[in-house]
Amino acid sequence: MAATEKQAAKQKFIDFLGQRNLRLTSQRQAIIDSVFSTDEHFTAEQLLEWSRRRDKSVSRATVYRTLPLLTESGLVREMDFGKDYKFYDPNYAEHPNHSHIICQDCERIVEFESDKIERLENEISHRLGFEVKSQRLQITGRCEELKKLGACRKKAC
Repeated sequence: MAATEKQAAKQKFIDFLGQRNLRLTSQRQAIIDSVFSTDEHFTAEQLLEWSRRRDKSVSRATVYRTLPLLTESGLVREMDFGKDYKFYDPNYAEHPNHSHIICQDCERIVEFESDKIERLENEISHRLGFEVKSQRLQITGRCEELKKLGACRKKAC
């Protein structure tokens, strides 16, 4: 996401908080700055770590209370990849119809868009009498590094 898009997304979220009469605390500001300064998918624990680098007072509770607000605002998408924790996609607002390939070993997430997939979704939806409002495609596999080296260097121990 470009710097101007990130700034616009931040402002949209701040406006979203205001509409709900929620204060923009220094902790929330650190969380917002962390979310909109990355293109990486992240977990709540990663967000907590990043936010604490900006403001040591950021609490786990504030992170966990802010994440549902981010998803409700439509600026971040919560994603379930079958783990004990969720991932969050900060690129959702600007590219709502992208898909993901996830390495089951190292959890690397790669985004992609495909006109072919979009055409197929539209064709199938039309044939079955639906209109596409959103789509979510995720492919789980193993990255090429595992095939080449027998192990993925990025795999968390």
